[in-house]
Amino acid sequence: MLKTFGISTEETTMKDEKIDQLSINTIRTLSMDAVQQANSGHPGTPMALAPVVYCLWQEFLRFDPDDPIWPNRDRFVLSVGHASMLLYSILHLCGVKSVNAKYESLGEPSVSLDDIKNFRQLDSKCPGHPEYRWTSGIETTTGPLGQGVANSVGMAIAAQWQAKYFNRPNYEMFNYDVYALCGDGDMMEGVSSEAASLAGHLKLSNLCWIYDNNKITIEGHTEWAFSEDVGTRFLGYGWNVLRVGDANDIEMLRRAFKVFKNTSDRPTLIIVDSHIAWGAPNKQDTHAAHGEPLGEEEIKLTKRNYGWPEDAKFLVPDAVRQHFHNGMAKRGATLRENWMAKFKDYEKQFPQLADHLYKMQHRQLPDGWDKDLPVFPADPKGLASRDSSGKVLNVLAKNVPWLIGGAADLAPSTKTRLTFDGAGDFTAENYVGRNFHFGVREHAMASIINGLALSKVRAFGSGFLIFSDYARPAIRLAAIMEVPVIHIFTHDSIGVGEDGPTHQPIEHLPSLRAIPGLVTLRPCDANEVTEVWRVIAQLRHVPVALILTRQALPTLDRTKYASAAGVQKGAYVLADATGGNPDVLLLGTGSEVSLCVQAYEQLKTEGIKARVVSMPSWELFEQQSQEYRDSVIPPDVSARVSIEQASTFAWERYVGRRGQSIGMKTFGASAPLKELQKKFGFTAENVAAAAKNVLKNPAV
Repeated sequence: MLKTFGISTEETTMKDEKIDQLSINTIRTLSMDAVQQANSGHPGTPMALAPVVYCLWQEFLRFDPDDPIWPNRDRFVLSVGHASMLLYSILHLCGVKSVNAKYESLGEPSVSLDDIKNFRQLDSKCPGHPEYRWTSGIETTTGPLGQGVANSVGMAIAAQWQAKYFNRPNYEMFNYDVYALCGDGDMMEGVSSEAASLAGHLKLSNLCWIYDNNKITIEGHTEWAFSEDVGTRFLGYGWNVLRVGDANDIEMLRRAFKVFKNTSDRPTLIIVDSHIAWGAPNKQDTHAAHGEPLGEEEIKLTKRNYGWPEDAKFLVPDAVRQHFHNGMAKRGATLRENWMAKFKDYEKQFPQLADHLYKMQHRQLPDGWDKDLPVFPADPKGLASRDSSGKVLNVLAKNVPWLIGGAADLAPSTKTRLTFDGAGDFTAENYVGRNFHFGVREHAMASIINGLALSKVRAFGSGFLIFSDYARPAIRLAAIMEVPVIHIFTHDSIGVGEDGPTHQPIEHLPSLRAIPGLVTLRPCDANEVTEVWRVIAQLRHVPVALILTRQALPTLDRTKYASAAGVQKGAYVLADATGGNPDVLLLGTGSEVSLCVQAYEQLKTEGIKARVVSMPSWELFEQQSQEYRDSVIPPDVSARVSIEQASTFAWERYVGRRGQSIGMKTFGASAPLKELQKKFGFTAENVAAAAKNVLKNPAV
């Protein structure tokens, strides 16, 4: 029993304000104790914002702890990921259950008390920052500030699109809201501004950001670097702005959340004034309280101030568990049960839509998803791979209704506009449109499509490869989360020509290859493009970067050379030596494969046995068996030449010590394409010369 409050934990008739405060203080003390035991972490924000999260989860959030992946649940995003104990505490107290990779509920706690005791320790379900997939109930991986709120915009867009696509009279299958808790750091990051601007433009009334206005960052008081009027800024973005003057004021928090629920024409920002780690009088507004454990003595003083047993650690009163069960858990279970019952009727009334809803939620493809994918005839002039990709994308998107996306103001250049009947544009007046217009916001676009993918929409975003730099933080997080977003990057090389070095990517392709879990794909012709999209469509937990050209690529004669289906294995023998093993290997990707083929034909006339290997995806190739890899790149053939209009970084793994890599060792130049190709050695003649050169040199 918890004597301090003059009550026993078995009593269920205590006054509302007492059980409110008891629950809030349980969140606070769990957070303090976990950070202290780990001797690492941030206790201040979880302590300060415990009332906010308590009020939201207990009274407003539509969430069933027994089924944390119920499709129409409200989403809660902790964008201030350093305050992770705030989320772990509420997941534990609400009794959220674990779900496995097969979408099956395991019936065991997502966050046990032992997990909390092992906060920030190896294999705990409570790592330093919240991680999607690792712990059920966590909607996205947060940590880098700004990413969570930007993800939340994608989630809100997904909710609006799903509502328009799936809802029918008397069958409102999607109407969920999205809440994101953010802080001063989020507000300073540029990606948040990009995302908030777009959210206001799209009038996403199902989106609520809760801004913890505590005026503290790692270095100290925000006045050193941040003095703008955030409320006025968001009014300018077209948001509804509310203010709660004290994070402890539950009644004002209730009013603010009710106003959000009743706002139908714009997103809402709730500015909540708080003080870091209040309750410990000599720890207010200090860096230590924000980013370091409080210390045992300070914790005792704080608990005494709360009326909490000073020596009790990881104490969870039974009444608190029961309170959450009677409140948010029962409400969520009822909402989910009603939704599931409605879905059974929906299946009868709208069988195709119900099938689509189920398959989308399980990251499956609809029947006939690959029908009519184009096969391109041989053509020496060919097509730019951005053009052939646009043709394939339009067929695939027509077959997969939840494949949606757009560009950072570059759709005419990236050829990603969906043009079939009914595709339409996603706007504030038309939430069912399939074409998104992200504006010149590459970073926000990448973060937003992460949010779309987390909501089970299959999303793509496009831009120039050079601007992958702006999107990299979100690309990396997609790989960490294993969500199947599709990044389409065109203008992939010095082939951009006259635009010059500022627009000619050099290091970008190898740097994307360096991201664990990201699959890069650089097809060599139109038929490889079709096969690449066939691979992409079937990926369920893997993000991809599709790398495409602006300039035309010859469409190879597949009756003469190998089938483009070899793309599925990442690399394959495109053209081989006749009458025995090859003397030299010509390895290429994308636009340079046709140069390898031309060099191969030239070498053949000179009696040199060459093999051309098209390597559109290193990552897929490395996933194949050693036997297959050795069959494509035989270990005993040490004479090898690689060619790629990018940095040669990492090609040594394939060409070895004897081989030669033709690539970029400097930035590009502004000139017509053919002049650039000659200047930097991207010609068939240079490839043939390199092949003969490596054949002359003995193995080292």
